[in-house]
Amino acid sequence: MTQEPKSKAKSTAKAKSKVRVGIDVGGTFTHAVALDSESLEMIEKVKVHTTHTAKEGVAKGIIDALQLLLEKASIEPERVAFIAHSTTQATNALLEGDVATVGVIGMGGGLNAFMSNLSTQVGKIELAPGKFLKTFHRFIDTTHSPKDEILSAAIDELVKDGAVAIAASEAFAVDNADNEKRVVELARSKGILATCGSEVSQLYGLKVRTRTAVINASMLPRMLDSANMTEKSVREAGIKAPLMIMRSDGGVMDIAAMRERPILTMLSGPAAGVAAAMMYLHISDGIFLEVGGTSTDISAIVNGKARIKSGEIGGHRIYTNTLDIRTVGVAGGSMPRIKTGSPGEIIDVGPRSAHIAGLKYVAFASEAMDLKSELIQPFEGDPKDYLALAGSATTTGEVKQEPSTRYTLTPTCASNFLGLVADDDSAKGNSEAISAAFDGLSKELKTEPQKLANDMLTLATAKVESVVLALIKDNKLDPSMVTLVGGGGGAAAIVPFLAEKMKLNHKLSQHSDVVSAIGVALALIRETVERQVVNPTNDDILKLRDEAQTAVLKMGADPASIEIHIEIDSRANIIRATACGATSVTDTDKLKKDLSDEEKVNLAAESMHAPPTDVSLKAGTDHFSVYGGKVMAKKFFGLLQNEINPIRVIDRSGNIRLQIRDGDCLVSTPSESGRAINQLVEAHSQWGDAGKVIPSIFLLAGPKLVDLSGLMDASQVTTLSAPEVEKLPADAKVVAIASIDR
Repeated sequence: MTQEPKSKAKSTAKAKSKVRVGIDVGGTFTHAVALDSESLEMIEKVKVHTTHTAKEGVAKGIIDALQLLLEKASIEPERVAFIAHSTTQATNALLEGDVATVGVIGMGGGLNAFMSNLSTQVGKIELAPGKFLKTFHRFIDTTHSPKDEILSAAIDELVKDGAVAIAASEAFAVDNADNEKRVVELARSKGILATCGSEVSQLYGLKVRTRTAVINASMLPRMLDSANMTEKSVREAGIKAPLMIMRSDGGVMDIAAMRERPILTMLSGPAAGVAAAMMYLHISDGIFLEVGGTSTDISAIVNGKARIKSGEIGGHRIYTNTLDIRTVGVAGGSMPRIKTGSPGEIIDVGPRSAHIAGLKYVAFASEAMDLKSELIQPFEGDPKDYLALAGSATTTGEVKQEPSTRYTLTPTCASNFLGLVADDDSAKGNSEAISAAFDGLSKELKTEPQKLANDMLTLATAKVESVVLALIKDNKLDPSMVTLVGGGGGAAAIVPFLAEKMKLNHKLSQHSDVVSAIGVALALIRETVERQVVNPTNDDILKLRDEAQTAVLKMGADPASIEIHIEIDSRANIIRATACGATSVTDTDKLKKDLSDEEKVNLAAESMHAPPTDVSLKAGTDHFSVYGGKVMAKKFFGLLQNEINPIRVIDRSGNIRLQIRDGDCLVSTPSESGRAINQLVEAHSQWGDAGKVIPSIFLLAGPKLVDLSGLMDASQVTTLSAPEVEKLPADAKVVAIASIDR
């Protein structure tokens, strides 16, 4: 038999491989990508306009993008093993006040009845400036269990008042939610959408829990219509894989979970980019900047995890966690503001962007033009000094007037002019058109083209720099370990110049224009369970851990892929368990070739800013290599120095999975790992006003890097480490690592 040519064999294998589909709904475009499930290589990417004004809402754009993707890549529906999408539906509904009126049934009994009545009267909730969520309220005393007739009558009265959805909230329902669940069941039996406080949060605090339930209920009508429409289209396309929805904390949930808690999809668009930073770019410690045309979303990643914060609506706290994403109104398409005179100058960049103002980027003009500047006011209320350029083509013998097309210079144009955009970047523009525009404007302003481009990027990146510095400070990041990572179509317009200005390392994502869609395709199933427990026992912690694990298993997570992180907030008496898992285990080591020992040493040394001779292998497992070094750290403005021992954990394919400024590690077998942890804790604990503070502990167990930081004592660490090592072979190597704060 004649052997099939290698290229054809590879093509045949690719055609039969499973596919992961990610769809990201942006402000302007909805992007969709198809990735090979094994190699995670890009198979195809498409974009359509986001359908904000369609009758079906953004769901139409999601469906259009999916159909175009499958058709363009010739992907059979049965090959789709994973499909997920982000959504702007919840965020837009809140910003625009496009939510349902909610009827609140407050409940409480005994001595708490009076305060429960007051706490469940949330009134009008401000969602955004001038946008309010309207509520009606009824209170039922539950000193004695109320009859169904009483609950049913309250529901009917609220519907008569104008309520479209019902929120039930009772004092101490986190301990016993029977009455709340009865209200929800009765409402649903009448065909009315309903939710309850214990369904959205298990934390005490009746007023905040009620507010969260009300906002969740207000989203139900629109979100469920959109979800049902999307799921129907996915099934009609022949795709049988579960439909996943992006959450605001960077994970995904199945559509059944979304139907119960649509509030968790707030800010799921920006969260998609952060998911890509963690899953696709493998950032360990860094700042991720997703740069679009109008704004830049900025977030910190520490020890491979995105930072989480409590959600807020209209300045009021709600019981929902979101990624700590900070948005700045400057990006690749921001317009400059001009002060005329002799010489003239650029005085600001943004927040108005070219595409919002109906102007084109000079960078993407097809030919050089003789452009004349004019100052415009894009919209009422905007300053009247934004730059617009109009003119005629100069590259042909005959002058061609194009009065209907107007342009402007943007950071994308300036970055191209300064040579900061790679040839294969989606932001690469027409150099002749850009040079002609900068030359023309610099003559008008009586300055130099180079200075004009530098001034534009200096002003644009100043707004981003202040946020990056705040994130570094807030998250106690060591600047020497921070990398600026750019994603989004405008990444090259901002990140390279900013990194040079701040003297930080940087890199731009491959396929940066669709990095958020890639993040959606790779996002892990995620669930967070919170409880308020005073002085939690190890059994309390394990119980919460198991509850979080069960939740992601129910949504289809592969048991072998599940990782669980426990946090204990001793001030608020909150235990928080976050479980993440993949629908199928993907060997991301296939993304790169295995690095040699020398290459890994050089990679670790570069990260530590140390010569390779000062870096050595401290420990190794089948999946990870642990490198240590010796570095002199300066304190008190360089007057004092002390030696620290940085640690880098590198996986087989060369991703730095953990960066520790100063640390220690011990190697053991699974049965001895508890002893090793205790030894590290005792050696590196510190004493202060709050008593004994243990170091942050990490564990390398099989293919998992287990984060055991945030715990209070060694027994909690060893208790939570036990499930991670119990199934490993008896002779496996387990590495315990301590991060020392000194």
